[in-house]
Amino acid sequence: MNRPIRILVAKVGLDGHDRGAKVIASSLKDAGMEVIYTGLRQTPDMVVNAALQEDVDAIGISILSGAHMTVFPKVLALMKAKGMNDVLLTGGGIIPEDDMAELTQLGCGQLFAPGAPTAQIADYIKTWVKDHRNF
Repeated sequence: MNRPIRILVAKVGLDGHDRGAKVIASSLKDAGMEVIYTGLRQTPDMVVNAALQEDVDAIGISILSGAHMTVFPKVLALMKAKGMNDVLLTGGGIIPEDDMAELTQLGCGQLFAPGAPTAQIADYIKTWVKDHRNF
C-alpha cells in the first residue's frame, strides 16, 4: 500500500468541546496522515459508517463527557459487526486509568490522557497501522 494513513477523528455524544480533537487532527495531518474530522455530536453509528465509507486505517475518538465506558464498547461492537477487525480504535480525553485498562482489554487501542505528546500519538498510530494493515 502506498498511500498515507487515513484516520477518522470524531467527537461522540453531546460533548461540545472539540479544541483537543482539532489539535490532534492537525498534528496527525502534520505527521503525514490523511485526517477526516467528523465534527461534533456524532453517534457511534455515524462514526463507524463514516469510517467504513472513508476506508480508514484508524478511528480516534475524543471524549470528555464521561461516557467513554458506553461509547468505546458501542463503537467496538459496531466495528466488529461490520468486519472492521483490522481498523484501530484509539482515542483520548478524560478517562481514568482503570477505565483505560478495561477498554484496552475489550479491544481498544492505546488511549491517551490530556497533555499526551502529539508525536507520541502519531508514532503509536503509525506503528499500529504498519503492524496490522499491510503497509
